[in-house]
Amino acid sequence: MNVFFEESGGLKAGSVLSRQGDALQVELPGGRRAKVRAKDVLIEFDKPSAAELLHEADACAQQIDLDFLWECAPAEEFPFVALAGEYFGEHSGPVERAALVLRMQGAPVYFRRKGRGQFQRAPEEQLKMALAALERKRQQALVQAEYEEELKAGRLPEALRGKALTLLTKPDKNTIEYKALEGAAAARGISQARLMLECGGIASARALHEAKFLSEYFPHGTGFPAVTPGPVPEDLPTAHAPAFSIDDITTTEIDDAFSVEVLEDDRVRVGVHIAAPALGIVRGDAVDAIARARLSTVYMPGDKITMLPDEVVEAFTLKEGGLRPALSLYIIVNRATQEIVASETRAELVYVKSNLRHNTLDAEVTEEALAAGSGEYPHKEEIALLWPLAQALFEKRQAARAGYGLRREVPGNTDYNFYVDGEHVSITPRRRGSPLDLIVAELAILANSTWGALLHDHGVPGIYRTQRTFAAAGPKRTRMQTSAAPHEGLGVAQYAWSTSPLRRYVDLVNQWQLIACVQHGVAAKLVAPFKPKDADLFAVVQGFDDTYTAYADHQRRMEYFWCLRWLTQENKKEVVAAVVKGDLVRLEEVPLLLHVPGLGVHARGTRIVLEVMAVDELTVEASVRPIRVLDAPGANALAPEEEEGEFVESADASAESEEEARAEGEEAGDGADRPEAAGAADDEASTDAQDGTTQPTQVAP
Repeated sequence: MNVFFEESGGLKAGSVLSRQGDALQVELPGGRRAKVRAKDVLIEFDKPSAAELLHEADACAQQIDLDFLWECAPAEEFPFVALAGEYFGEHSGPVERAALVLRMQGAPVYFRRKGRGQFQRAPEEQLKMALAALERKRQQALVQAEYEEELKAGRLPEALRGKALTLLTKPDKNTIEYKALEGAAAARGISQARLMLECGGIASARALHEAKFLSEYFPHGTGFPAVTPGPVPEDLPTAHAPAFSIDDITTTEIDDAFSVEVLEDDRVRVGVHIAAPALGIVRGDAVDAIARARLSTVYMPGDKITMLPDEVVEAFTLKEGGLRPALSLYIIVNRATQEIVASETRAELVYVKSNLRHNTLDAEVTEEALAAGSGEYPHKEEIALLWPLAQALFEKRQAARAGYGLRREVPGNTDYNFYVDGEHVSITPRRRGSPLDLIVAELAILANSTWGALLHDHGVPGIYRTQRTFAAAGPKRTRMQTSAAPHEGLGVAQYAWSTSPLRRYVDLVNQWQLIACVQHGVAAKLVAPFKPKDADLFAVVQGFDDTYTAYADHQRRMEYFWCLRWLTQENKKEVVAAVVKGDLVRLEEVPLLLHVPGLGVHARGTRIVLEVMAVDELTVEASVRPIRVLDAPGANALAPEEEEGEFVESADASAESEEEARAEGEEAGDGADRPEAAGAADDEASTDAQDGTTQPTQVAP
């Protein structure tokens, strides 16, 4: 005897080997044996065999007209045997009955299973709706197949135009467009992004990289709502001396400027003036909400996304030709010894006379020119007075570093500026460690350190950058915290970012706290926007750290992208690189680090000629192979830790410590790995990535 039965929701047939009460031992056509309960048996039959029954029933089931079957079925619940008699006639056999069960159980739109062998037809309205849905799905499947064929043929379906970036960044995976793209890419054996690039769905790999970043960090766009900063206090005093700034030619968010006054008794008053948006922005207002959401300006070659709206930047940037609100640090310096004998912080209006630019002055303001007093350029006398002070500040920091057991900073790294015009990039080197670099860097470090001490002395919390060295622990990550502690890499007792309030939210927060100290003295901790142990201040620290790192990662990736674009643009078939460590090399003409498989063992600094085999802007990768060795480093070559500094132990592990070096000019460890330009300790202090100019390091992603 054979049986047609239900097992785990499936329909099967087999030969009965034995029977004990309600339990049957059944052998399936494949040889497997199963224990079947009698109540699960739907049909008992002698002929045909179990295997033949399944084959014939399946063929018969395909011939059953579901619409007619639904018409034949009663409205109430019924056993399948009854409907089989109605549909096939009174003499329906096991094949027909099994076919009926297979057909109904396989068509839940028409029939609902109510129990073993029991069914009920679907209500007419529900059936119509379900059939309409099935038809829609069928039509969608046809359209999807059409899209997929077009994509596989290298053509972009009209329906996908304008949707490509969304499909690649924030796709709705239930749409037929995405399913067609997914299927076509799988059929072609390439990524969805590459398929879209080939079909013309995206204009360039650059557009995709930028869209991915924007979709994650600026999902609602980069525009600003209409806001107006509050008025600055009307009783601000006016500074005595005019000020001047020193920035890259593309900089628009001018945060810092300097002034110099010669006093009696061979003394000089030096002013470090920082743009003061905190005088017109109140914690919790509309502008603060924008800055708090963005936390920092985002820089990338050829573009930037500002933290503050243009009208706010315009109101507070230290643009030449007018009085601008500023938070000023004044120091009295003994010209004979370059010692600081007094300091004072004020909120005031400063007349900014000039916005000087590195691009035009660096070639004129050299150490030799300063020593000889030669050359003619704006603010020559003031720069001549600031130069020995900057040198003295640098030497003082080196002494402090030595006290922490750290090596001396080595000036002279090469910086690179990226200028993007459409899809064309110019990458120009600029030697770091120039007198103007040192002046800006050391005065910024002095301001951040002095103001960190001011906050601490008044018991007002701030946001500090700290770095401590512990024996044999290796490179250290610079931490952000709300209490003062040494930054040993910089050689200062405390360091609070305060000199870029137009570009970093941390600096804006610290400026609020500093203004409270200036205006209220010992009562500052009672009236400052952030009180001691304020949970919201800790939230700012955490949010800023994560966001700033993500922004820096994007900047680094786009710098890498434009270096690869430069290789293609300049038709570079061969390039010269210097060995950094292992198979990692650094190109000489652009700031690009690459891994070279099969490079072999070479001393650090060995110059190698490489063949550029392939450049892939989509994956941001380049394939190169070594051709020949040009020369090896001589006996007087710098030690690994003294060479120019973007290398941080390895290319893949450098994101954390590399960012510290790039964003601040800080050494990302215990002083061994990345000495920046002499004293280049802050991004605003070291002509960093401002308005399209960027720092030098490129690390293979």
